[in-house]
Amino acid sequence: MSPVITNLLLKSLAETLYMLSISAFIAAAAGIPLGILLVVTEKNGILSCSIINKPLAFIVNVIRSIPFIILMVAIIPLTRLIAGTSIGTTAAIVPLTLAAIPYTARMVETSIREIPSGLIEAAESMGASPFQIIRKVLIPEALPSVIQNMTVVIVSLIGSSAMAGTIGVGTILGYSAMAGTIGGGGLGDLAIRYGYQRFQADVMIATIIVLVIIVQFMQFTGNLLSKRANKK
Repeated sequence: MSPVITNLLLKSLAETLYMLSISAFIAAAAGIPLGILLVVTEKNGILSCSIINKPLAFIVNVIRSIPFIILMVAIIPLTRLIAGTSIGTTAAIVPLTLAAIPYTARMVETSIREIPSGLIEAAESMGASPFQIIRKVLIPEALPSVIQNMTVVIVSLIGSSAMAGTIGVGTILGYSAMAGTIGGGGLGDLAIRYGYQRFQADVMIATIIVLVIIVQFMQFTGNLLSKRANKK
């Protein structure tokens, strides 16, 4: 590859990591509490409240049912309101985050449901309050599984930010890659504009290799953190 393409690859990598880090952080900050809330407010939960649970569950399911490419286009007014523009790397963070939050919430919900009910019942019998149960039982016990599931979310975000197919082309490399459809930039956008549209196979191959390396690193890190959390 020429020095120009190499510089473009590095620039696209930086854009992908920027989209990934911001959207993953916000998704975790909002999605993890939301997942906990979905569990504890359900029927027979420790803070049972159908008025909260049912609307939240409905909203989560609605957002999860919308394909990411459609979601990006549908929320363009919201993206402009938040980011000041609907085009560019920063603008792409808005749909990435909105898509990841409900996904994260359901992943966390699944992790918490894996906790044996006997642990919760034992804590209740010892007089623990609902918030003490959440802090002392649910979060510590679910943490290894939550880390594993967050790794899955991050890998999906890499895909979304990398799925930089233009509308009508339909080439898929991932979520952050898909953000290229609204000019989000990143590795997927590079793969489409140079690898696909200009028939530069070396650019396409290099982009795929970089994406594979990122995914492998994220998965390795997630597995390592999960094992360490499980030993505590």
